[in-house]
Parts: sequence; structure tokens; C-alpha cells
Amino acid sequence: MRVHLIDGTYELFRAHFSKRPGHRAPGGWDAKATVGVVASLLALLRHADEEVTHLAVAFDNPIRSFRNDLFAGYKSDEGMDPVLRAQFDPVEEAVRALGVVVWSMDAFEADDALATAAARFQGDVAQVRILSPDKDFGQCLSGDRVVQVDRRRERVIDEAAMRAARGVAPASIPDFLALTGDAADGIPGLAGIGERTAAALLGAYGHIERIPDDPAAWSVPVRGAARVARALVEQREDALLYRTLATLRTDVPLAERLDDLRFRGVPRGRFEAWCDAMDVRTLKSRPTRWAPEA
Repeated sequence: MRVHLIDGTYELFRAHFSKRPGHRAPGGWDAKATVGVVASLLALLRHADEEVTHLAVAFDNPIRSFRNDLFAGYKSDEGMDPVLRAQFDPVEEAVRALGVVVWSMDAFEADDALATAAARFQGDVAQVRILSPDKDFGQCLSGDRVVQVDRRRERVIDEAAMRAARGVAPASIPDFLALTGDAADGIPGLAGIGERTAAALLGAYGHIERIPDDPAAWSVPVRGAARVARALVEQREDALLYRTLATLRTDVPLAERLDDLRFRGVPRGRFEAWCDAMDVRTLKSRPTRWAPEA
């Protein structure tokens, strides 16, 4: 068994900005992104190598969470294209029409839901596959039991690959992002500390607070050590806040058990009704597995 955990917000953005043709739903609203997410999930469900047995899709709705209360610069949906924002509710309805579990997040983020599910189910299945390229999921990786899948680049990132790329262990990823920043989430990082410096220090000490204040005590060579040490001391509170922002929560109250995520097939009546309502009849023939009739 595998659990596929899908970052629906990423999929929605990816479909919105893709080169796929636009689609106007009855009523005239632009449904390109919603239709694109459904087409993408149908492709996943029939992908022989993915062997989907259990799955869920998490969405940010809206793109605000408890992190916005902690830091004013954290990502939000301010300034978002209204065409994209208008599809947050319809895309959840569309995914449910596929017979797939949807986690709609508001106080938490979609990433928190996926991290919670990965922690909860990894001991019960052969593999958990997190379908998102976001750097923060590096903290969830565990050997080849929990991996990331970047569908756009067609690559799988396991713990070994992440360590090779980042130079740190999964538990140090929040610290790494706190120091280097994460533009996608609005985390600025500390000025003058790049990935090589962060990787060297965190590879040696694991977490920000374990890095000695005195650079003469460092066990690894760091270019500009005195300047870096000064930044770490003077901006320690900022760095710890950024780490909190980058740390994915694993305590989201998800109601579903593992069996609730089992894919039993696309419910024909519901899915075909959705296709008709959206005037996307070409998708009707895409499912390769239908749910048993009630």
C-alpha cells in the first residue's frame, strides 16, 4: 500500500499558470485551473508506476493560517489573481467528485495537513509519497518510507537525495529555511547567510541554538565566520521565529483513518454530473476505475 498526499494548492496554481487551454464554465467563469487539477488527478490515478491505493488532497482555503498572526510578512492571498482565488471552493468540490478525500485548511495550512498525515500513516504503509516540490517537506522525509514527488520535473526525492542537495538532516530543514529564507512562504532569512554556510553549521550542530556564539569554537570552517556569528547572535530571536514559521505541524486534527483514504474508484454518477455541470464532457472517459454501484 502507498499513501499519496497531494498539495492541492500547488496543483491549482500549477494548472492556472500552465499553457493548457482555458475553459469557461457555464455562467462564464474561468475554470481552467479547476479543470486542470481534475485532469492531473485522473492522470495520477491511472499512472501505472504510481500505483495509487490511498490518497488525499489538501488545500489552503484561504491562504492564511496561524503563521500570519506570528509574522506580518508571511504569505497570504493578498494581491492574488481574482480568477484563481474564485476557484478555491469549486476545486474542492471537483476533487470530491472524483471520490477523493479533501482536507480544506484555514487555521492550519495544507502543508500541515500533509505533514500530519505523513507522520500518522508512515508506519502502516510501504511508502508515503508527498506530491509537492516545496522545500519545507524535506523535514518530513524518512529514508525511502516518506518521499517527495516532483511531478513537473518527474523526480522522486528521498531522504538521501535531500541530504545530498541540502547538506542537512530532515530535522534541520526548519532551521535551514530560517537562516536562508523561503521566498515562497515570505520567510526572509538572515542577511548574509547562504545555503553553504547554513548547511555547514547545521550539519555540524543540527539546530540554531546549538551553534556556539563564539566562531572560534566552531568545528567547521565558515567564510566570514565573525560576521556570520554576529548575525546569529544579534538576530537570534528573528531566526527562531522564522524556524517556527518553517516548522510543519503534525497535530492537525484530521478525522480520517487510513482506510478512509483508500481509493475505491470514481463515483460515476457524481463525476459525470460534475462534468456536465462544468461542460467538460471530454473528461468523462478518463477514469479507468469506477466505484462499485451502491
